[in-house]
Amino acid sequence: MAPKKKLYDATLAIHPEMVVFPGDPPFNAEPVSQVRAGDGCNLSRLTMGSHLGTHVDPPAHFLADGATVDQIVLETLVGPGMVADLRGRSRIDRQALQTAGVEEYSRVLLKTDNGPLLLEPPFQRDKVWLTEDGAHYLVQRKVRLVGIDCLSIEIPDNQDSPVHHILLKAGVLVAEGVNLLDIPPGEYEIFCLPLKIQGADGAPARILLRG
Repeated sequence: MAPKKKLYDATLAIHPEMVVFPGDPPFNAEPVSQVRAGDGCNLSRLTMGSHLGTHVDPPAHFLADGATVDQIVLETLVGPGMVADLRGRSRIDRQALQTAGVEEYSRVLLKTDNGPLLLEPPFQRDKVWLTEDGAHYLVQRKVRLVGIDCLSIEIPDNQDSPVHHILLKAGVLVAEGVNLLDIPPGEYEIFCLPLKIQGADGAPARILLRG
């Protein structure tokens, strides 16, 4: 009998004090009814940005006519992939990706030195990012999903967002805020499951890895 594979959760917990990208709406849970107040059930009103915590960027995030989160092809979200160990690098370029051996996989999660910053507010602009030539390489290798352990895959303070445009125009789904701190590099079956919000430019996601 084959050994049972381990299941990992690469999702950040959502709470009011979590790291939020500058300018994005924070998370808030407002009680609407409470059992301890005599109501029949507990019910809350949730408010948050569409790119809170662990989330996905569909093409509609930057492209006027791009596919929205509910239009993502399911085969993009689930299937074999890898967690690439890119710790110790200040940026992720083509050479770094080639060295990590990502060319064999259509779903790639980038494990960098960003990891601890996801758990330590406020948002840090001094982070590791994917370069433009790295993005072009992923497109050339026909990667369908790329994720990173930071709230933005982009170079800090670049308002043109070239990496997002390169990836999303090619139909590459971007996952950000992926919590890879306790997940060893290697090959996994990846489940990236964003909330199915009709017409949305993005959505929080539960990302699970089995391997």
